[in-house]
Amino acid sequence: MFKSVDKVNHAGKHGEDDVLDLVHTVMHLYRSQQYQVLRDGPHDITHMESKVLWFFGRHPGSTQSDIVAHSGRDKAQMARLIKGLRERGLLEARADEADRRNTNLFLTDDGVAVQRALSQQAKKVSAKAVAGLSGEERDQLRSLLQRVKINLAAE
Repeated sequence: MFKSVDKVNHAGKHGEDDVLDLVHTVMHLYRSQQYQVLRDGPHDITHMESKVLWFFGRHPGSTQSDIVAHSGRDKAQMARLIKGLRERGLLEARADEADRRNTNLFLTDDGVAVQRALSQQAKKVSAKAVAGLSGEERDQLRSLLQRVKINLAAE
């Protein structure tokens, strides 16, 4: 007979999988708390939508092609995200003065407000996440996570 094993509640075991599961759980909690500020308001923003807003907030007047090149995401996916954000009044499109074939994208006032709320909430959640850690511990955590990132990015 096959016996199932409950790995979730075995706190004493530490392996490679446990580290990445913990990183995943931390990011899930972080994003959940970051976007909570918008869930109760008129704009329920997804993580990818926030990335699009962030990009156009930092690069006003950029095009859809610009964000596709920057993000490495699929052109069709970006087109759907941009269309949805435009329909919700968070992004606006203007014809390029120099080349009417191009459309430049800008945050609307509502888009700026959403981006500002997300940024403020991110700061609060980040402070909460590292509360009680010394400066040295924060540096150590940052260094260790950077090494994990380099390991995963290596070919």
